Amino acid sequence: MSHTFLSDDWFDAAQKLRAEAGDLGGDPDLKINAVVTGGPDGDKEVHITAGAFGQGLVDGAPTKLIVPFEVAKATFIEGNQQAAMQAFMSGQIKIEGDMTKIMAMQAAPPNQNQQDLAEKLRGITA
Repeated sequence: MSHTFLSDDWFDAAQKLRAEAGDLGGDPDLKINAVVTGGPDGDKEVHITAGAFGQGLVDGAPTKLIVPFEVAKATFIEGNQQAAMQAFMSGQIKIEGDMTKIMAMQAAPPNQNQQDLAEKLRGITA
């Protein structure tokens, strides 16, 4: 069953998949807040901690992204890093705080568990 990216149903399904995925090996200290704008359900506040999405913003995150819905979906679900780069270069993505955290997140190649989870997330995302 497909769920709209970042909807409550999507988060519920994504949490179940995340729980089944086992150790993703992400850096637990890498926390990034994001405001995803212009989605079908309005703007959404989310965070990425150790490579996994969560609802709401977290305290202590050194970096905050402001990113359009379609760019967030293309980047985080479809794995299209070029979409993120083009959006950043054209000013669609705004970064507040420590930009090196974004670079660290992009530089780490995904392990097999992360790749498997990403594939499953693509399968549930509309």
